[in-house]
Amino acid sequence: MIREGSGEPLVLLHGVTCSEGVWRRVVPHLAAHHDTMALTALGHRGGPSAAKLPVRLADLVDDIEGRLKALRINTAHLAGNSMGGWIALELARRGRARSVTALSPAGTWDAGSDEHRRSRATLHRTARDTRRARRLMPLLMRVPSARRYALRNAATHGERATRQELLALAEDMIGCEARADLLDTDEQLAPLDPLPCPVTIAWSGQDRVLPLEVNGARARELMPGARFIVLDDVGHVPMLDDPVLVARTILESAAGAPPR
Repeated sequence: MIREGSGEPLVLLHGVTCSEGVWRRVVPHLAAHHDTMALTALGHRGGPSAAKLPVRLADLVDDIEGRLKALRINTAHLAGNSMGGWIALELARRGRARSVTALSPAGTWDAGSDEHRRSRATLHRTARDTRRARRLMPLLMRVPSARRYALRNAATHGERATRQELLALAEDMIGCEARADLLDTDEQLAPLDPLPCPVTIAWSGQDRVLPLEVNGARARELMPGARFIVLDDVGHVPMLDDPVLVARTILESAAGAPPR
């Protein structure tokens, strides 16, 4: 766990195949305002191992809820990207959120649809390509254009990621034991209406995994009471493109929640 700062608790949740490290450049911008924690999900590299297979989204929600209880945190501001956004919304459904900032949240699909199959295929292909290229990455990722190409599905400006960050992302993807189960899940986000807490849905304008015009539109249908904004010039994992923009979006969302 990455933990910095003081104030009301703020929990950061990553997307599928990532880890808490994907938030590392965002945390310092939040720590001046919140007790900020980035957690690694069940079945992901550096997180708890899954006790049973297949791993379901509900198992990840149960695990995060249990860890918050262990930290004596009943409710917190929650922010999550992709799968992490979905987890945050499910925790809100259970009454565990003071506010939610969901960055291109997963689950916003019609399971089994063409769009869902395309999203899954993109992520499966990325994992396969990462495994094949892993031995050459330490050399190739010294070149900014190579980093941009390697992260083309996750970021608009992949060259902004450091070589070390990209290699860590590759290790996270290869080491994610829950990857296949979660990518192939038939689960989907159920409607949240009325909202259990203030919710901001922040969609990446250049999202190639969960496109704004498809999944963003679906999110608005599922959560009609949410504040919906578009983040310009960032990809599916906006923390890689613009950590300052992501931090500002989270802080604005948390600031709009009623005080506890």
